[in-house]
Amino acid sequence: GKTPDSWSVQHSSRKPNESMRLVVVTIIGVVFGFFIGISFPTVSITKLHFPSSIVSYIEDKNSGLTAQAILNHAWISARNARGNASESSSNTTMKIYVPTNPRGAEMLAPGIIASESDFNAHRLWGDPAEDLPFKPKYLVTFTVGIAQKDNINRAVQKFSDDFAILLFHYDGHVTEWEEFEWSKRAIHISVLKQAKWWYAKRFLHPDIVAPYEYIFIWDEDLGVDHFNGEEYIKLVKKYQLEISQPGLEPDKGLTWQMTKRRGDREVHKDTEERPGWCTDPHLPPCAAFVEIMAPVFSRDAWRCVWHMIQNDLVHGWGLDFALRKCVEPAHEKIGVVDSQWIVHQVVPSLGNQYQTHSCFQKLAGTGGEREGAVGRGAGALPKRVGDLPDEDRGGRQGVLRDDGRHPSQRNICPLGCRRIPRRC
Repeated sequence: GKTPDSWSVQHSSRKPNESMRLVVVTIIGVVFGFFIGISFPTVSITKLHFPSSIVSYIEDKNSGLTAQAILNHAWISARNARGNASESSSNTTMKIYVPTNPRGAEMLAPGIIASESDFNAHRLWGDPAEDLPFKPKYLVTFTVGIAQKDNINRAVQKFSDDFAILLFHYDGHVTEWEEFEWSKRAIHISVLKQAKWWYAKRFLHPDIVAPYEYIFIWDEDLGVDHFNGEEYIKLVKKYQLEISQPGLEPDKGLTWQMTKRRGDREVHKDTEERPGWCTDPHLPPCAAFVEIMAPVFSRDAWRCVWHMIQNDLVHGWGLDFALRKCVEPAHEKIGVVDSQWIVHQVVPSLGNQYQTHSCFQKLAGTGGEREGAVGRGAGALPKRVGDLPDEDRGGRQGVLRDDGRHPSQRNICPLGCRRIPRRC
């Protein structure tokens, strides 16, 4: 047999085990009861049947009220409280907020959002899908005055039906263009006395022109005898150009070597300027550079360039140096298409509207014929509008910027300058 001492040792060691078992069972019971409790409201109390002894006991303690009425009241109160909580939770969870939606449309279901548009006209009735037999792939814009009507007509003939035509009218003459059949299908926007970058900033938002693969933003004074829109697009795609322009006829008022047409190739992306003009062979004006008279942008490049255009930009001089910020690598994605070339006719028709400004009345004797064409003293402007004398004797003239500075100076306005020179 066991001695009393050994029995007491075993008995004392059994007590902690039983205590631990009791604690564990209690915790399990509490957790189990909790889950039973939160699931209890899902059970209809009208389907619960209580033993008659419990019902009679409740009735004895609450004279005048039946046990079922008391239980019903308790259940309804609990159900209402839970219902209010669940309704509040439901409203919270069902509220739409999609942060990836366009700004201001976060509370809309993504499936109903139309964040982009186009310039396609629609009928007032019928199926919109039948309005156009096909949708244009590209967009061509001209900023025009009635004086250049015939020149624009010749230019439009160089673009097929794959190109939508958009005219910005700076002189208010719109109906006069209806003599051309293509004009009846074109989009016309008329605001008096504005330059093309003003129109571009306000009417060529990236979400509006998103359906078009390429956007042409051209001046009105371009000769296009050696240009074809379809062939141009083929070359742009072949050489993967995000920003481009046609080559310029070398005998017609060239400013930059980069944009001069080369007869021995289809496309070029760099050039050699005179000493000191290029700090890096991959930077403007030796590469990654086109002029602002006839640029062509891919939709992705234009989305960036549009945001870079300042609201008070007028002529856009200086913007050409900044275009490289919108594509990488810029010296590979920006280029000049040589085999499809144009002629810059240098017709300052828009500028004639501003000669009534007091500044230009003062400068009438200097030969300035367009806004910003202000020399540095009497006789400073040559006959050819927009040029400056070869002040540093480097061998050729340079274009006049909005602020009257020679383009070889590095402190020109980086994104274009205001309308009237500071001296005025």
